[in-house]
Amino acid sequence: MAGLYFEQFSPGQEFAHDWTRTVTEMDNVLFSSLTMNVQPLHIDAHFAAGTEFKRPLVNSLFTLGLMIGMTVNDTTLGTTVANLGMSEVAFPKPVFAGDTLHVRTRVLSVRESRSRPNAGIVEFEHLALNQDDDIVARCKRSALMHKAPA
Repeated sequence: MAGLYFEQFSPGQEFAHDWTRTVTEMDNVLFSSLTMNVQPLHIDAHFAAGTEFKRPLVNSLFTLGLMIGMTVNDTTLGTTVANLGMSEVAFPKPVFAGDTLHVRTRVLSVRESRSRPNAGIVEFEHLALNQDDDIVARCKRSALMHKAPA
């Protein structure tokens, strides 16, 4: 499914994205390594065993990126100009290797761009949930979206 144009979004609109993704240890180690995050809580099983979690936590920035990425097919694929920002990012429960995530999105607001007549701003709320339907991540995201071609 191609992404939606600005005019196709409306406040309150909801998406239950079909894609799911099981997070692996490799995802976590590779992402942490690529971003130079040497936090042992993410990459050292021996260290993590001594924490309250007893095992490595998945890097929260990987979780954020995965959550937003899983929404693209249904919302912004080929129709976004740019992300403008993310706010109110929270990780209420940890993610571990082996967790399977799915995502829901709600449109919070839409408004015409004041500086770009061929675009508008859509504010989304994304929720990532694990296999037990526990919310593991959430954020608000503003995206500058193309208007439909005339």
